[in-house]
Amino acid sequence: MRLNALENTLEGIVLPNDIDVNGHMNNGRFMTVCDLNRIDLFIRTGLARIMLRRKWMPIISYHDMNYYKSLKFGKRYRCGMSMERWDEKYFYMRHWFTNASGATVAEGVSRAVIRGRDGVISPEEVVAAVAAYQGVSMEKPSPE
Repeated sequence: MRLNALENTLEGIVLPNDIDVNGHMNNGRFMTVCDLNRIDLFIRTGLARIMLRRKWMPIISYHDMNYYKSLKFGKRYRCGMSMERWDEKYFYMRHWFTNASGATVAEGVSRAVIRGRDGVISPEEVVAAVAAYQGVSMEKPSPE
């Protein structure tokens, strides 16, 4: 399995606690949904269990989002994410939001580390732990 093949999608509806004074989904809520999407991926891959056992913590060190269209109260949306690559320290992810008609309303990128008691855990070690948990082999994506 290739790490960059990892994708996850959540579907949602804009609720009253999601909107700001302009009547659309607040920019902070987009970031929260990205967090929820990552947590869902952690659970689905077994990484959440590994992090709990080893006392590892996921930390976003960078997140940037571009907004193109509004998501109004009551509207359905889909939030997708993909693990694009990693290097010796960071994981790099892409995020996107689409509305019910499939138009992109926002997209962004994030960079993250997994931190243990003694500092940052190398992505190689994290991927190896997930692969062992799943009983599969994972290959590092080729550089772009």
